[in-house]
Amino acid sequence: MSTPAQRLRYCIQKHGARQLHYDLRLELGGTLKSWAIPKGPALDPTVRRLAVQVPDHDLGYADFEGRIAPGQYGAGDVIVWDRGTWQPEGDPFTAYAQGQLRFTLHGLKLTGQWRLYRTGLPGSSEQWLLVKARDAAARPLSEFDVLHAHPNSVISGRALQPALKEIDR
Repeated sequence: MSTPAQRLRYCIQKHGARQLHYDLRLELGGTLKSWAIPKGPALDPTVRRLAVQVPDHDLGYADFEGRIAPGQYGAGDVIVWDRGTWQPEGDPFTAYAQGQLRFTLHGLKLTGQWRLYRTGLPGSSEQWLLVKARDAAARPLSEFDVLHAHPNSVISGRALQPALKEIDR
């Protein structure tokens, strides 16, 4: 496990674009490495969520809430669904390059150990899987869905105002 000095910022933005999704953003190397998670994170270790890598964002974007105008990249409403710090296991640069990030989240909604694995599946962007580790924060999806239990912003408390209807989980 890394030292507390290696804790970096993270956020998850709930994004009502063409389809509802959640953007996981991890601070690394002076930028936010970013993945779009169509169905959002799950606290259930048996549930693997697709995480499609999207362009990096600058660090200031971690606090962004608001509406992205039609015609712009990512048009739609955005809220900060969760935020906090993440603590990588080992060297995060090597792990990212190898496609196997292991880390601990210290967030307002998500805590505990998580894994991001690059899949090698075909697609226009790299596809990864986000998986919750079996730890004290893990819970079966059939018993608790953190997305439904805590849908609003951790900054403003407001709900997402999607342009299109939300997708089914």
